[in-house]
Amino acid sequence: MEIDVTADDVGRIKADVLAVPVFEGDPTRDPIVKQLDLALGGILGQVIREEQFTGKSSTGVQLHTHGRIAASRVHVVGLGKKTREPGAALRNGATRAARSAQSAKLGTLAAVVPSAAPDAALAARALAEGMLLGTYRFDRYLTGDRKPKTALGAARVVVVPKGKGARRVPAAVQAAVSQAQIVAQAVNAVRDLTNEPPNELNPRTFAEWVTKLAKTHKVGVTILDKAGIEKAGMKLLMAVNQGAVEEPRFIHLRYSPAKPRRKIALVGKGITFDSGGLCLKPARSMIDMKCDMSGAAVTCSTVLAAAQLGLPVEIHGIAALTENMPSGRAYRPGDVFGSLDGKTVEIINTDAEGRLVLADALAYAAKLQPDVIVDHATLTGACVVALGAQTAGVFGSDRRTAERYVRSAGTAGESMWHMPLSEELREGLKSEVADIKNIGDQFGGAISAALFLREFVGDRPWIHVDIAGPAFAEKAFGLYPKGATGFGVLTLLEFLSSGA
Repeated sequence: MEIDVTADDVGRIKADVLAVPVFEGDPTRDPIVKQLDLALGGILGQVIREEQFTGKSSTGVQLHTHGRIAASRVHVVGLGKKTREPGAALRNGATRAARSAQSAKLGTLAAVVPSAAPDAALAARALAEGMLLGTYRFDRYLTGDRKPKTALGAARVVVVPKGKGARRVPAAVQAAVSQAQIVAQAVNAVRDLTNEPPNELNPRTFAEWVTKLAKTHKVGVTILDKAGIEKAGMKLLMAVNQGAVEEPRFIHLRYSPAKPRRKIALVGKGITFDSGGLCLKPARSMIDMKCDMSGAAVTCSTVLAAAQLGLPVEIHGIAALTENMPSGRAYRPGDVFGSLDGKTVEIINTDAEGRLVLADALAYAAKLQPDVIVDHATLTGACVVALGAQTAGVFGSDRRTAERYVRSAGTAGESMWHMPLSEELREGLKSEVADIKNIGDQFGGAISAALFLREFVGDRPWIHVDIAGPAFAEKAFGLYPKGATGFGVLTLLEFLSSGA
């Protein structure tokens, strides 16, 4: 979808619908609502009072203008209580407005930067991101009457001029909207990759996608094929791949600005389809397991976006890609394998494969000597049980770094919760025949999985984000559509933008 920014009086904005975000309180006292109400002969204020609309989050009112202003409709969107950082509320409000316009088969949408927004540029960016994310559809494989006939084709961010004759868009606002397009593109790329059926997206095709975009955005890229992975000594990644026909891939992306503040390694789990291996999942649990590569998609898409945004940190993106399939060659419960780190691992359950490929990827990342390692993985159902389907668990070897990451999530509007690394659960990972087992005791599964990963990061500060719940949604919530959500990109970019 095309998006631009303009500075003009709201009554002159041509659009099928004009979205006016308002904070909770009395919307009729909002300066922009007042201006529109005057132009519409008092109808807008009357509708607001009749509907008892107060600007609460996830509420809104709409009316047709019947030609009294340039826009055909006005949609007053509730943002909830005003906060110091309203970006998440503005993004969510713009998403709701975009979805409403698209479902009504409208072609153009304009969203007004609220007069009460403390920073017009940040508000404009949030509105642009929300509109771009709210119109996302994955319809590549729909045909005939199933193919959507209409889509919201253009969106605009409107800055109300301050002073007569002021029609120039501030440079900071223009730059913010350009940044929003990069960010939204990154989130939607993760959605596209994760929604792709597993007969189309496999380790090879994923690596081809990354290679093409890395060259476009002048990001360094190294792809290891099966022979390269074996030569590198990534025995756990190769173990998981044993039962698959599709060969594995290992990706290393490198982005380095002229004077980086810090060096960050991002690591992603890339199981392009997870059957559970010989410990086969039930059919119902397997249906959405194309999403088990979303951690790798978040990692790679974030590095590419960081390069386009020119973020001030050196970033290495690491992704380990394979399928986890059952066959006569598949790895078995009871097998013992070495690892890139050197530790030996006893396999207890072949459906705990994500931590195995991450172990080799984390060990590889640790050798780069980064200041921080951050991994994303759809790792455990236990995390979904603990936190629900819309919240990610954040684990960290350094409390301050983990808490800073959770604060970045709050600013970005993504739900994350700092989880403990309970040392007593480490006992459950002890093996009689190897250095460590790949699963622990029955309870605290998300924690024991994080403790397993910690064994492979050395002395590097490390954050593990378990996105098993919010990476793939059974129904839309907030910014996120049904299916692949792209969850995690906004927080990562916020964290990196602050210099990490």
